[in-house]
Amino acid sequence: MSEALDLDGLGFETRAIHGGTGPDPSTGAVNTPVYLSSTFRQEQVGVHQGYDYARSGNPSRTSLEVNVATLEGARHGLAFASGMAAEDAVLRLLSPGDRLILSDDAYGGTYRLATRVHAPAGLGVDATDLLDLGRIEQAWRPSTRMVWVETPTNPLLRVADIAAIADLAHGRRALVVVDNTFATPWLQQPLELGADIVVHSSTKYLGGHSDVIGGLVALDDEALAERIAFLQNSAGAVPGALDCYLVQRGLKTLSIRMERHCDNALAVVDLLLEHPAVAKVFHPSLPTNPGHATARAQMRAFGGMVSFIAAGGEGAALSVCARTRLFTLAESLGAVESLIEHPGRMTHASVAGSPNEVPADLVRLSVGLETAADLVEDLRQALDTVG
Repeated sequence: MSEALDLDGLGFETRAIHGGTGPDPSTGAVNTPVYLSSTFRQEQVGVHQGYDYARSGNPSRTSLEVNVATLEGARHGLAFASGMAAEDAVLRLLSPGDRLILSDDAYGGTYRLATRVHAPAGLGVDATDLLDLGRIEQAWRPSTRMVWVETPTNPLLRVADIAAIADLAHGRRALVVVDNTFATPWLQQPLELGADIVVHSSTKYLGGHSDVIGGLVALDDEALAERIAFLQNSAGAVPGALDCYLVQRGLKTLSIRMERHCDNALAVVDLLLEHPAVAKVFHPSLPTNPGHATARAQMRAFGGMVSFIAAGGEGAALSVCARTRLFTLAESLGAVESLIEHPGRMTHASVAGSPNEVPADLVRLSVGLETAADLVEDLRQALDTVG
């Protein structure tokens, strides 16, 4: 690969576009090629150009890893086959008998991974309100080794104070992990705020086009990076070269996409606030939203995710989900097209009956890049049918 540019001091957009490993040295191609080779020729036994087998490393993957590290202000980036694979690798830093604190409204997949995969192997899991430092202290045990912060949370969009949690945890020799999927590095810089590790589902905003599954980890600590890289290679949950190319392509337009996501979400919030079929709206921009003041301090803008409670209960929520035209009824989020879903029966069905169970009358919106007026009208006609 060619020598990467020195991007220190340059703006986010510049780093997003030029933050990989640079043009291909053999052809001058400005985009990192999709290296589909599974193995690499060696000059002699053990002598090669940095790559021997694609599970251990691939030039397409290296470029993505360098790029995301640049955007998160990290020394190290590691790419995985999915967001859950990235989370699993980070949780494997913990040992049997250790305890994990996470949010009591975290993503259902994260809660399931911690409680149904790692807990049977000896991990203790405590779910609590991370917006209340007193509650974190109450949940703390002598064996607590990690605090898992999701902010904004999925799907209630509560915003936790990363710096305050980091101060508390580091004073007790624990790691702080921040899931930055909803915010992205354009809106929020967790490492700068004191976090130790950042994780992403790159399927979402980073990829941004509903055409790739992936996960990413970014961090500064050399020893932790080596441990995660060992797990990445040993367990083998690595992305393919084309997946890496697609995510890196998405990174190049992340900032301008996030601007539109945020603007469109504000227009949707305005509609929801005045519509009689809506009982409550969740969005970090609202003064009534838990963590609003924190969001104003640690985020550049308020994000493209919006949730609301249907005034008519679960039946009304399901009906709205079925009646939109531009908002596609589907799981996932963060792509150019707008999506609508019922968390209780879709993304968060696995946490039913747990402390992380979501309201049955909740609807979650991933507000896309369509014309704002069209999205507002689409939601209005769907809401009108139930209220």
